[in-house]
Amino acid sequence: MRVVDEIRLAQHAGTKRFSTVVQLIESPDANERFVRFSYSTDGVGRRGPVTLRPKDVERLRAALALRPEFQAALNLGATGNGA
Repeated sequence: MRVVDEIRLAQHAGTKRFSTVVQLIESPDANERFVRFSYSTDGVGRRGPVTLRPKDVERLRAALALRPEFQAALNLGATGNGA
């Protein structure tokens, strides 16, 4: 898999700092694209549940609006309001 694009949303819960990472990835033959959600702490990628507050979702929407390839992979359409 190859990372085509990535969005990082800095977050915090109390004193804990972390980032939600949304990656647009492509299959080795470039025939299929996927969107992967994860989070990182101290710059290290982690798997597990990703939690977004409403303000984080708005920030993600704003970032997605600027990235048509992500919109296409998520089937959001040109306006980013489809899902």
